[in-house]
Amino acid sequence: MKEVRDIVWDAKWALAVPVIILGGIYGGIFTPTEAAAVGVIYGFFVGVFVYKEIKLNDLFKIIVGSALTSATIMLIVGAATTFGRILAIERIPVMLAQTIVSYVSSTFLVLLLINILLLIVGTFMETLAAIVILTPILLPITTAVGVDPTHFGIIMIVNLAIGMVTLPVGVNIFVASRIGNVALERVIKGAIWPMIVMIVTLMFITYIPSISLALPKLFGY
Repeated sequence: MKEVRDIVWDAKWALAVPVIILGGIYGGIFTPTEAAAVGVIYGFFVGVFVYKEIKLNDLFKIIVGSALTSATIMLIVGAATTFGRILAIERIPVMLAQTIVSYVSSTFLVLLLINILLLIVGTFMETLAAIVILTPILLPITTAVGVDPTHFGIIMIVNLAIGMVTLPVGVNIFVASRIGNVALERVIKGAIWPMIVMIVTLMFITYIPSISLALPKLFGY
């Protein structure tokens, strides 16, 4: 226990990063984009002046590496966004949603079909594009069968988060491969069990609304 305590204490500066970033976002202090900048500045300060593992001479190499990683991801996001626009123009998500409404009235089946739809869409579509296109279509369907809008929102986000680790778009897969300098095939293989756990968790979130609504109700929403 003493060793664990010493390790945690030594890592306190690094452990503060998610606290600062998430605390700042959820506390309304800054936006997610601004949080990224704050995280970079904090990481620079800690790396240079606290841990002293980053030398000023390393900055150019770090910036180039960051630019390459960002460029790789932005190409994927750009292609996914274009594909999402094509889907929207062809009204494919609308037709899928209308098909669900036409043939199913059971809350259980509606949520199951929406989960399947979102898992498939998340595989091919960039997350923001999917949210913008599908939310106005699916929200009336779920509220019509008695699903709380907050509950639906969480279901949607969890579904699309799973889509971020599934190919062909799978932005997180490419990020992990790039940052860890590991072959893409190895990252995909390593993501299989976590993905299964995420899907099981999604089922719990979908069919036990109290998991999603406990915190909002605590704050009176």
